Amino acid sequence: MDSSSILYNQLKTAEPFFVLAGPNVIESEEHILNMAKHIKAITTKLGLPLVFKSSFDKANRTSSKSFRGPGLAEGLKILERVKTTYDIPIVTDVHETIQCEAVGRVADIIQIPAFLCRQTDLLVAAAKTGKIINIKKGQFCAPSVMANSAEKIRMAGNENVMVCERGTMFGYSKFKPSVFNKAMPHMKGAKCKSYVYDSMPIKVLYGYRVDNYDLIVDPRNFEWMREANCPVVADITHSLQQPAGRKLEGGGVASGGLRELIPCIARTAVAVGVDGIFMEVHNDPLNAPVDGPTQWPLRHFEELLKELMEIA
Repeated sequence: MDSSSILYNQLKTAEPFFVLAGPNVIESEEHILNMAKHIKAITTKLGLPLVFKSSFDKANRTSSKSFRGPGLAEGLKILERVKTTYDIPIVTDVHETIQCEAVGRVADIIQIPAFLCRQTDLLVAAAKTGKIINIKKGQFCAPSVMANSAEKIRMAGNENVMVCERGTMFGYSKFKPSVFNKAMPHMKGAKCKSYVYDSMPIKVLYGYRVDNYDLIVDPRNFEWMREANCPVVADITHSLQQPAGRKLEGGGVASGGLRELIPCIARTAVAVGVDGIFMEVHNDPLNAPVDGPTQWPLRHFEELLKELMEIA
């Protein structure tokens, strides 16, 4: 049996669940090695199988000014250093077919980003590496779609696939009163009312509340995604993103998030009975260059995992 199949079977049979965890993006070799050391120490202590996660390039950013990472070549060198130094498997994401072969030489799990979960050429190229493929469910997709995405992997000759829930987006946004008509020029002059909810002004137009770009996590999806006939993973951090929900000092916007609700989503996922937990962890989330609002503090990592193990 090849190494990918061995790892896949170990993850499938993990009790009470396996963990995919690490910082959102590679900031530096020193930082990523330090994070890997601490995360592995905690999961080993708790007896949880770990696959270390970080990205070499965050291609799907809200703003062009956002930090993206070191890039493919340098990023893979750093991830390979993590893998050999701490003897842990690696998961990282790809965005283009041309990245798959190189990533497959280092990563043990290749992750397909949510926005690309239906991209047949990318799925097939990733599958042909022979590595485990983790497909994130698109924020725009019904859970049943994942059965089709997983089947594309199998049709390419790779049985080692898993699917990951990360919330559903309905596309409503919050507009300030001063820019409401500018943001919606076709509705100039439309009558609307202003309300205050938790000290936050909210505009209501013809009875529809216009709110943040929140993602909704439907626990039923964890069950429905089993139609894909493979392990189901819960992304408990990206599920609480608020895309374009935070203004940057230098202009533009970035993703916000609801870090305080990560334990809530995590408890729900393990109570339903997911096979794995995906979470982004950082030693200093407030100063993380990317997705700080939805990265879980390293100092609370062990505490949360212990609680989840008790629930599972």
